[in-house]
Amino acid sequence: TFKGEQITIANTHYALSKGISMIHQELSPIPHMTVAENIYLGREPTQWNGLVDMKLMNRNASELLERLNIDLDPRFKMHRLSIANTQLVEIAKAVSYDSDLIVMDEPTSAITESEVEILFSIIRALRKKSISVIYITHKMDEVFKICDEVTVFRDGRYISTDPIEKLTSAQLIQKMVGRELVEMFHKERAVIGETVLDVRDLSGHRFRNVSFEVKRGEIFGVAGLMGAGRTELLESVFGVRKTHGGEIHIHGRKVAIHEPVDAIRNGMALLTEDRKLTGLYLNANVRDNMAIANINEYMQGPFVNFRKIDSDCERMRILMQIKTPSLQQTIKNLSGGNQQKVLISRWLLTEPNILILDEPTRGIDVGAKSEIYRLMIEFAKQGKSIIMISSELPEILGMSDRIMVMHEGDKVGELSRAEATQEKILHMATGLSLTESITA
Repeated sequence: TFKGEQITIANTHYALSKGISMIHQELSPIPHMTVAENIYLGREPTQWNGLVDMKLMNRNASELLERLNIDLDPRFKMHRLSIANTQLVEIAKAVSYDSDLIVMDEPTSAITESEVEILFSIIRALRKKSISVIYITHKMDEVFKICDEVTVFRDGRYISTDPIEKLTSAQLIQKMVGRELVEMFHKERAVIGETVLDVRDLSGHRFRNVSFEVKRGEIFGVAGLMGAGRTELLESVFGVRKTHGGEIHIHGRKVAIHEPVDAIRNGMALLTEDRKLTGLYLNANVRDNMAIANINEYMQGPFVNFRKIDSDCERMRILMQIKTPSLQQTIKNLSGGNQQKVLISRWLLTEPNILILDEPTRGIDVGAKSEIYRLMIEFAKQGKSIIMISSELPEILGMSDRIMVMHEGDKVGELSRAEATQEKILHMATGLSLTESITA
């Protein structure tokens, strides 16, 4: 029932006609078109001769953006916008349909904390205009900041609906995972040993003269704001990107890493930031996605040993607690958390000594997060090393033994687990020195 009327939503067009619009987690703007053209795509105002009335469309878009307090030029090309501003254009597009209900799916999964606040101010403005929002998220702090009521689904089943003021964070987590999570960040730590990876004065696209060491059994966190150069740095260490200078030493030996195969041969693995864009083969099954990085190990002459593949993948499915009907299931049909666990399994099958994780828990539920944290601790306890990029400060603080902070391509400091605080990391990430952050 919607606005007192019993309706059956058969397609997107019908939903829009009833005043229901959706902003998808995977944004899909047309990059070479303008903000105004993206907002009114397929509904462009026309002149008497049938041509698009660009002047009117830009004026309408400008008025709409101003009404929503979105400071954007409607003539800007979409490829010039940040992810956060692209998100705001999607909101404007949804409002342009005269929507009474807007569904937002993980709208903050790829934006910074300051950009989240901008988004929240827009949502509050929509609420004042009597526009309802269904806000899909796995982030506890956001639920308590922006929501009036919370509905929980688990494994495809409806669990409960409660006013937010009647729930604690612990109660909500218990509803989401079906059990109590006593400790999100496991306290048991690995014994930290000698230096395994030594990066010296590495330079490349978006980073300059960065040096750091990673030790055996260590979880080494890399913090910073979006655009700080964290991903570019670690992709260069793994051979995805070219470097302009510097050296990489593994176990005290200088190595040449020009492409990912060189990194893999040297015992490294990389879980990329965007699992759907650069990680998964979405139309392939779970088994093939899991085995692909280790395919050479399964070759017997010209033949593939599928029995060994099936055995190894089934072992990883059990170890990682991956929820899937079978290894033949198409991976795009799995939840985000299970997709991420398949990707981690892929790299664990290569038996790496150094595992690079770029935003390992982005867009996954709290139960899957806890499982991934447990696996990270177990990996480190085996004497292996982890480098973790994360934009979530509680994750960085809760999981890292040491934290390197980057700002605009530079390493601005390192903090031990004992001395690291959210305030220090934020000060350093915005360009202040460690001394300034301590005295601030």
